[in-house]
This record gives sequence, structure tokens and C-alpha cells, in this order.
Amino acid sequence: MILKVIVVDDEPLAINVLKNYIERVKELQLVATFSNALDASTFLRDHKVDIMFLDINMPFLDGLEFLSTLHNKPFVIMTTAHEEHALKSFELEAIDYLVKPIPLPRFFKSVDRVICLKKGSGNGGSDKDEKPSIFVKVDKKKLQKVYLEEIMVVESLKDYIRIITPTAKYIIHRTLSSFTDELPGDNFIRIHRSYTIAVDKVSVVEGNSVEIGGIRYTIGRSYLADAKSRILNDLIN
Repeated sequence: MILKVIVVDDEPLAINVLKNYIERVKELQLVATFSNALDASTFLRDHKVDIMFLDINMPFLDGLEFLSTLHNKPFVIMTTAHEEHALKSFELEAIDYLVKPIPLPRFFKSVDRVICLKKGSGNGGSDKDEKPSIFVKVDKKKLQKVYLEEIMVVESLKDYIRIITPTAKYIIHRTLSSFTDELPGDNFIRIHRSYTIAVDKVSVVEGNSVEIGGIRYTIGRSYLADAKSRILNDLIN
């Protein structure tokens, strides 16, 4: 399986870094690079593309504006020096969000996720109709698909985290902060230095705690006001 890739970025150095990374993955074929979104848009109308690496700050049309105009999107991986646009990117169905300078292991992880999604679609086409999911490395060789709608709680275990779903628990080597940053912010919130929760899984709010799946989780003092506001607003709506 060969996936066709384009890079859209107005920084030549950033394009060269991604070119170098892409050449290291046998399943990827770089077919074009663009310094602006307008040229990329023209190319996408006439060519099949599997993955697009997309910068945000560019002339004429920024990456997020460009992404919002696309209907039949390839898998889009955002590449930017600015962390604050992650939520908007995921709302626009970006598959991942890489912050420059992009470490090679983080690039590989992002690409592995797309390759697994493409292989799982059977016919090599995009699986846009599938429920949103994330792949997590549960051991050195195994990537486990976890559907976002099934995640109830993510718990910090120092250098590891425990992902809790109704049917399973997965322990992976990640920090809670970095993993939380990859989750869609419209439903997942940090309520404690040790916990990130899915707002729609909260069944009880009492004092400085919430109940999810029959288990109580304490809300940290510094998170209390924002967490209660988000949770109660979700319960009301």
C-alpha cells in the first residue's frame, strides 16, 4: 500500500524536514509540495491524495480556513508552531496536530495512525464514516484502536496513563498532558492533575467530585470552577 502525500507550508525549511521524514516511510510517496493553500486546492481538485500535511499560518488563505472549505478531505495532519489551534483543527476533522519543530518519533506515530486507518478500511479508501478513534501503543509492537466515544477517564500514572473505557483499561507510556492535548476539547476536560474525563460520561456531580461509571473522581481546586461550569452546562443541555 502506497499513500500519496502532499505538503502545504510556506516555510522551505519546514517542507524539507517533512520531505526527509516522508522518505523514511516506505508506505508514503510525496507527490507535491505547495507554499500556499490556493495552489494546493487546485491540485486536490484533479488528483487523489491520501495525506496532507498542512501548515496554519500561510499567505492568502491560512490552513484552518482552507481546511474548512474542503469536502472530500484526505487525512489531514496539521503542522504548526502554535499549540492554541489544536481544538479548532480537530473540530475541522484533522486527524492529528504536530507542533514544530516536529520530532521524528512524533511524526512516525502520526503516520502510523493513518496507515492503520487506511489498512482497516479494507479497500484502501478513506473511512470517514467510521466513529472517531485514536490509536495507542499498548506495547512495543501493538497499536490498539480506542473509540473516543468509549473513553470515560484518563488517569495519570506518572510517566504512564490509564485509559478507562466501559470494557477495558489500557496503560500506555504517555503523559496525561500530552494525551489530553490530542483529545477533542468539546468533550474532554482536565479536572485534576491526575484525571482527564469525558464530560458526557458524568452521572453525578457532588461537591468537589464527579461520578463516572460508579466511581468517584475528585476535582482539583484549581480546576473546580471551570470543570463544574462545563459539566453542568452539558448536563443541562
